[in-house]
Amino acid sequence: MKERIDIVDLVSSYIPLRKRGRSYVALCPFHSERTPSFTVSRERQTYHCFGCGKGGDIFSFVMEMENLPFREALEKLAPMAGVQLDSGPGRRRSRDVLEEALRFFRDALASREGAYAAAYLERRRLDRRALELFEIGWAPASWGALRDHLSSLGFSKGEMLDAGLLVEGSKGPYDRFRGRVIFPLRNETGRLVGFGGRLVDGEGAKYVNSPEGPLFEKRKFLYLLNMAKHAIRERGRVILVEGYMDAIRCHLTGFSEAVACLGTSLTEEQCGVIARHADRCLICFDSDLAGQEATIRGMYMLNRLGVDVEVVRLPRGKDPDELLSQPDGASDFRRALESTLPLPVFHAEVKGGGGSLKEMGDLLDQLATLSPAYLKRHMPRVAEALSLLPHEVEREVAGRRNSKPRVAEPARREASVPPSRGDSREDLWEWGLCSLLWTNPDLRSRQSPEALLPLLMREEARVLVLALLCGERPEELESRWHRTGETVFLSVLAKGGAFIDGLGLDDPLGAVLLNLERNRDLRRYEALKVKIARGDQVTQEDLREFFALAAKMKGRG
Repeated sequence: MKERIDIVDLVSSYIPLRKRGRSYVALCPFHSERTPSFTVSRERQTYHCFGCGKGGDIFSFVMEMENLPFREALEKLAPMAGVQLDSGPGRRRSRDVLEEALRFFRDALASREGAYAAAYLERRRLDRRALELFEIGWAPASWGALRDHLSSLGFSKGEMLDAGLLVEGSKGPYDRFRGRVIFPLRNETGRLVGFGGRLVDGEGAKYVNSPEGPLFEKRKFLYLLNMAKHAIRERGRVILVEGYMDAIRCHLTGFSEAVACLGTSLTEEQCGVIARHADRCLICFDSDLAGQEATIRGMYMLNRLGVDVEVVRLPRGKDPDELLSQPDGASDFRRALESTLPLPVFHAEVKGGGGSLKEMGDLLDQLATLSPAYLKRHMPRVAEALSLLPHEVEREVAGRRNSKPRVAEPARREASVPPSRGDSREDLWEWGLCSLLWTNPDLRSRQSPEALLPLLMREEARVLVLALLCGERPEELESRWHRTGETVFLSVLAKGGAFIDGLGLDDPLGAVLLNLERNRDLRRYEALKVKIARGDQVTQEDLREFFALAAKMKGRG
């Protein structure tokens, strides 16, 4: 697939590129800057930013820009390469039957039979544009209308059951969604994975969703993430609401960074998805949130993943849809977003003051999981909400924190951290060696680990050089890195390639080896110099080596 997509064409579909010599440059899309430090190489098919250090290939770029795991980035790039991914006939048929079901639901809403649902949606202030934008439909009250329609198109009952459209009953399968407004559920890449249905009238559960299956995993799902992800990146935050209508209303009124978790009990997987997209999450559920302990636990999960969690306070009795549907609702909502409560302050206000410290045990245990610096910033307001003195709360939290085993902080976004933009010149020569060996199989055949590894200091370079010289193929390594979410080595290669290109050398390998040897000698010289200055036990051999290195470096100038 990589051979069919030019990285210059791909990147330029996201940001404007300008040709500079053999490369292309732009303002980096991953951090703010005034002068271009983002470079794309058509020759190497890599990108690299000298400002923030991010770099890689077409997959890394899409994963970073779209905040996608590798599989979904692969699905996004496949059509551009003219490649049909083999997802198995069963899964393809499930997707086909879901798309046909959506057409059926949308046609039903536009029919005479859907007039009742259309009137309901009109009362909810959803016009034709909104119905089209969010693909809203209607499931007739019949027990078998969808089943019969899909059967007439050649879909089997088994396929409909696997897609979650039918329920197996004592008298045979029947339609899962009946007499409900239908909301299609699309995953992060926009692929239809299921449906949500809201009851308009009569008895039954207010909401029914597609069941868990190979396509729809509710514990990982966030409604409208496919439409919100670009706004989330631009605004640096995600607004988390509870239901379909809350998310839709946010988008219609300009708050397009909103997604819905379809319930107030945040799962660990949903928290992981949010953390992958944003460093800041504004929780905007209805005013009954205070009693939802499960929701508060979810907020702490988000915090542990490195997300700054804040709670939006809406007027009592209002949810986001109700507030935003009012004449001045957007202004009121914006003010609410500007006066959020940090997580520890909100939790303390929920618990309220007046109780004993013993009665506040759960609150204090949760506060003890927060970083000391973060909690200290909000301690005065926390203590005020609990009607206690700050030092009393600090003492209790410190006691709980010290009594528990330390848990390593989880990674915020990536499995490994790419080399920082503060890499030294010494580091860059090591990255350059990696890039040369990666792109030139002839060089790999003429080098040995015994000769090169002693020249390297950085563990990333040693691991990569050893793998290449021991016969691992670059395409196999790259495939493994993408599967596991590894980014550090792709960044090393992109940075090293850009560094070597910028030097314009006739003999790049010779220059790299010369500088690596010089750096090794300098490290050894400095180590011996410190040893001698400290008066440590110095052998005659140490002294001979020290003076030989001094003469060698003097001869190099």
